[in-house]
Amino acid sequence: MLKYISNTAHYKDVLSRVQSVKNMLWIGTADIKDLYIEVGKEKKPFLALIAQLIRRGVEVRLIHAKEPGPNFREDFDKYPVLYDRLERVLCLRVHFKMLVFDCKEVYIGSVNLTGAGIGMKTDNKRNFEDGILTDDPEIVEHAMNQFDEVWMGKHCKACKRREYCSDPIIKQQRL
Repeated sequence: MLKYISNTAHYKDVLSRVQSVKNMLWIGTADIKDLYIEVGKEKKPFLALIAQLIRRGVEVRLIHAKEPGPNFREDFDKYPVLYDRLERVLCLRVHFKMLVFDCKEVYIGSVNLTGAGIGMKTDNKRNFEDGILTDDPEIVEHAMNQFDEVWMGKHCKACKRREYCSDPIIKQQRL
């Protein structure tokens, strides 16, 4: 399956998969803000869903490029499980946007983890976005490898932006 996704379909086709993840969810995004989703008939912060997944035993990894805004941080503080078990790294060079679902499917596209990018905004407030959703094993593997290289700090030692990195993945003394 290779599916092209644009605008409001991101919300329906991509975020719906997050709710059904069984084992692992990897999220890579440049920007992350308060994002709301529909769970049943309720509107909840996306972080409520992430907390629920973690309590079910799902491994959730998040790579993002900059510190989230105050609304996101306020929502984050409501879910103590996120402090302990959300695996998160900051890499200011990350500009990819991807979600990996149970090592079987991947979304690769333009959406950041924001309301205007992938959340519950109306069409006239939403960004113009596109991407692909696929279960093609080769594409999934390449996306996971790229995510994992950043996650493990493969590029940290040679990074020419290190002086601006507030929380290096690989600490200076270990290089």
